[in-house]
Amino acid sequence: MRYPHRITARAGCVVTSALVVSGLLAVPAQADTHPPLIEDGRTQPVFDYAEAVYHEVDIETEADSDGDGTPDTVRMRIMRPKETDEGLRVPTIIEPSPYWAGLNSVDFYDVDLDDEDAGTVPRTRGGERAGGLGDLDAPADPEELRRSRAAGGPGVSMPNYYDNYFLPRGYAVAQLDSLGTGGSTGCPTSGAHNETLGAKAAVDWLNGRATGRDPEGNEVTADDWSTGNVAMTGISYNGTLPVAAATTGVEGLKAIVPQGAISSWYEYYRENGGVVAPGGYQGEDADILAELVHTREDREACRPVLDAITEEQDRRTGDYSAFWDERNYRNDVADISAGVFLAHGLNDWNVKTDQALRMWRELGEHGVPRKLWLYQAGHVNPMNLRIEEWLDQLHGWFDYWLYDLDNGIMDGPAVDIENADFGWSTQDDWPPAGTAPLRLHMNAAAEDADGGAGTLGRAPAPGRDQRESFTDAGRTTTADALATDPAAAGKNSLVYLSEELADDVRVSGFPEVSLRAAMDGASPYLTALLVDYGTDTRATGPVRFDRDERVCYGEGIPEDPGCTFRSYPVTATSDHKIVTRGILDARNRASMERQLPVVGGTMYRYSWEMQGQDYVFKAGHRIGVVVISTDYDYTLRYPAGTDVTLDTAAATVTLPVSQGRDGYRG
Repeated sequence: MRYPHRITARAGCVVTSALVVSGLLAVPAQADTHPPLIEDGRTQPVFDYAEAVYHEVDIETEADSDGDGTPDTVRMRIMRPKETDEGLRVPTIIEPSPYWAGLNSVDFYDVDLDDEDAGTVPRTRGGERAGGLGDLDAPADPEELRRSRAAGGPGVSMPNYYDNYFLPRGYAVAQLDSLGTGGSTGCPTSGAHNETLGAKAAVDWLNGRATGRDPEGNEVTADDWSTGNVAMTGISYNGTLPVAAATTGVEGLKAIVPQGAISSWYEYYRENGGVVAPGGYQGEDADILAELVHTREDREACRPVLDAITEEQDRRTGDYSAFWDERNYRNDVADISAGVFLAHGLNDWNVKTDQALRMWRELGEHGVPRKLWLYQAGHVNPMNLRIEEWLDQLHGWFDYWLYDLDNGIMDGPAVDIENADFGWSTQDDWPPAGTAPLRLHMNAAAEDADGGAGTLGRAPAPGRDQRESFTDAGRTTTADALATDPAAAGKNSLVYLSEELADDVRVSGFPEVSLRAAMDGASPYLTALLVDYGTDTRATGPVRFDRDERVCYGEGIPEDPGCTFRSYPVTATSDHKIVTRGILDARNRASMERQLPVVGGTMYRYSWEMQGQDYVFKAGHRIGVVVISTDYDYTLRYPAGTDVTLDTAAATVTLPVSQGRDGYRG
C-alpha cells in the first residue's frame, strides 16, 4: 500500500500541453468564488501554472498523540493561482500522505511458526519492504527543498497530476503530511483516530476553524483565498486518509476520490480471525507500517505509542478488537457528507477488493452520493490506464462538488467497469441489477476415481462417499501451485469442478463458502479459492507503461511538463487463474471477536465469504472451487501436516451471478 513521492524543485518557464486552452482571461481583483471561465459546465485552464503561489503551513489538530501536552500539528504545502493574492478565492484539492518524506528500513515478522513466539517477534533485517516500492522517487534533498521553497511559486512543482491539471482550472492543490511523518508532529498509528483528526484539521484550517502558522511561527489564515470547499484524493494510504476524514462529517469537505484505499484496517491485516498479510508484504502488520512511515523529527517521542500498537494489534489471535474497531471507517459511513468516487483494481491483492466493494455497499445503504470505477489492474493509479476519460470524470466530479457546477456528472451511470477484454462498460449499480445467488454443491469424486477433482452441481450427487480429506502443504507450496492440477486433488487440496460452461457466467459480488469440516493438526486455516479453469490470456495485476504513448494533459514547467505515459495491464496466458479467495481461522467460526477451541477430528460448520469480485467465466471454461489450509502468500505458516476432512454432503459455494445463471449446467 505504499506510494511515497516527493515535492521537487524545478526551474524554467511554462510548457503548454495539448489539452490546455490558449488565451488567458483577466481576473478581477475583488474576491470571487466563481471560476473566471466556464464552458459546458466545466472550469477552463486560464491560470498560469508557472506563476503559482507556494507556501507552507503547520496546522494545529485536535489530537495530542505524542503526549507532549500540546496539539499535534500537520504540515501542508500549498500551490494556488497567483490571482488568489489579488482577491480570487478558490477551492482546494488535498492529497494527504504519510509518504512525502520517504520511508524507513523496517523488519518484518517471521511467518513460519515453529514455537509459540514465532510470528510475534520481528525478525532481524530481512523484510524486503523497500523492494516492493518499485522505482519511486527517493526523498528530496532538504537543502534543495529549502532553496526552492524560499524562492516561492515559480520553480516548485508537486508529484502526480493534480497540480498540472487542476491549478490552471482555478484550484489550489496541496500536499499534507499525516501525523508522525515529514514536517508534522504527533505519531503514526496505521489508521487510528488521531490520523483522522490530522486530515480533518486541514479542512478546518481552510474554513477558518483551526490555527495555522507559517515556517517563522506567524499565525496565518486562508480566509483571503480559500472558498472553504475541499476535496481529498489519493491512492493507497493517500486514499485511505480521505476516507477517514470524510467519516467525521467535517464541514467543507465536499468530495473524496479514494483509489485502492482501505476502509477497514482489520481487513487489511486480518481476515475472519486469521492473521493475513497484504499481497506482496508477507510478515507486515500495523506496527511495521507505522515504523515504516515514522519520519517526523524526534522519533523517540512516539516510542510508547508504537510499542502499544505492537501489543494491541494482537498477532497471537487475530481477533477483532477495540484496536481494529477504531480503524474501521465503515462504522461511520452514515456521517459522510461528501460525494465519494471510489476506484479499485479488480486484481489488487495488496488492498483487496473488499475494501472498496464493501464500502460501496455501505455508501448505498446510507444514501451517500457515490461513483465507482473497477479496472483490470492491481494496486495502481487508474489515471494512466484511461487518461482522457479519467481526467474528464474527475474534472466533472470536482467542478460539481467544489464549484457547484451542474455539469451532468451525477446524471450518467454510476459505475464504470473494465471488462476482461479491456473494453469498458457502464452500469447503474454494482452488483448490476438482476444479480442472483447460484448455490452449487461440492460433490466428492466418483468412487471409482483414483483421486482427482469432484464436481460442482446444483444438487448433491447421490451414491458417493461423502467425506474427502487432504493434508496441508501450504507452508512450502503456493496456493496457485496447489490449484494448478485438479487431477492431483486429494493430496494437499480438494478441488470441485463444474462441467464446461455452455455460456459465459458473470460473477458479481461476494462468493460464499459453507461446509462441514474436521481439522487435526497445527494449522487453523481454511482457505477457499474460486478458480477459472480454461486457457486464456488474462490480466495479472501489474501494468506496463508504453514509452511511445506520451500524453500531455496539463500545464507545467520543463522538468514537470504535465505529461505522462499511457499504461496497460500486464497479461499472461495460462490454463487457470485464481479469481478470488477467502480465508477463515477455524477457531473464529462463531465470531471474529473470540476464538473457540478446535478439537482434532471433530466436525464443525464453517461459513465465510471470499473477496468481492466481478469476473466472467467464459463458455467452454470450468468454474473451480479449491479448498486448502495454509495460503503461502497470505496466512501464517504453521508446521505442515494438518489433516482436513470435508463432509461433502454439507459443502456448498454460493456465487452471485449476474449473467448466465439459467444456462449453468451441472
